[in-house]
Amino acid sequence: MSEIKQKIINLIKENKVCLFMKGTPDEPQCGFSMAVTNVLKHLNVKFIGINVLEDENLRQGIKDFSDWPTIPQLYVNEEFIGGCDIVKEMFEKGDLKKLLSDKKLI
Repeated sequence: MSEIKQKIINLIKENKVCLFMKGTPDEPQCGFSMAVTNVLKHLNVKFIGINVLEDENLRQGIKDFSDWPTIPQLYVNEEFIGGCDIVKEMFEKGDLKKLLSDKKLI
């Protein structure tokens, strides 16, 4: 197993809510990352933001790992939830709040 894949697995296992994003939760570097960060903050979810801009191998590695072409990517309890559009849609329908509540994360 590659070093970057192992790093991704460890990050996802160690953090109940893990957002692979451009920038940081306090300083998102793209609108999509900002949108997902704002949704999570609105729901008062404790999450870690992983800045993929700091490591090109990680940036490509997470895309390969999830088989998803875009950043940001949200994982909850080691499960890939999706990117910006999916997270926003789940939030608007109330599905994201229910998912996080069911997993006792909010």
